[in-house]
Amino acid sequence: MIRKSVPNIFTVLNLFMGIIAIILVFSDTPVFTKLDNANLASIMVIVAMLMDGIDGRVARALNVQSEFGKELDSLSDVVSFGVAPAFIMYNVAFMELNPATAWITTAIFPICGALRLARFNVIEGIPGYFIGLPIPAAGGILCTLALFHQEINAYVLVISSLLLSYLMISRVKYPSFKKVALPKYAYAIALAIVVAAVVVSVLYPHYLSRMIFVPLVLYALYGTFQGLKRKR
Repeated sequence: MIRKSVPNIFTVLNLFMGIIAIILVFSDTPVFTKLDNANLASIMVIVAMLMDGIDGRVARALNVQSEFGKELDSLSDVVSFGVAPAFIMYNVAFMELNPATAWITTAIFPICGALRLARFNVIEGIPGYFIGLPIPAAGGILCTLALFHQEINAYVLVISSLLLSYLMISRVKYPSFKKVALPKYAYAIALAIVVAAVVVSVLYPHYLSRMIFVPLVLYALYGTFQGLKRKR
């Protein structure tokens, strides 16, 4: 029984991080003096991404995959990578916009994320690929992009959010690394990366967002350009 619950623990941690991110972004009281709550909320989403990457691998390693775990994972992903990033963006960049524009754009992102996850659960995919931009990647891009709101026009961020929403429900193929074999020490390295990321984020608040933003955007662009090439 405990063995079957191990992957779900990581999934629940994913959900927990997403909930904490939502609480943080709407809290007026700063948790750390050197780190604003929006940046900290983005870190929670990034940690949730790690938990999301681990739970499936642990389930396959222990041979305890289940429909319950699959559904729990999707529900957690909607919160951590759909609702939380959308609220982070809304709080830091959209609140000064026309309410209709801000509310609709904010709502569309988690809705498209939910549609993408529902399709993932019921339609057999292509081995080695995801159909549509995975919601963790889309959420990671959105929450880190929100941290650049002072440098980017708010309407450019609106367009970016809508574009990411579209890519999630598109038919574009993106590489999947879920079943790529990893050495046993990879999980220890992943844990060390998380610890290092937290330290970097506290000492140098704006560096972490840029470190995470670049590889996620490259992943999204790679899949999109490959899809365009195949259409030609």
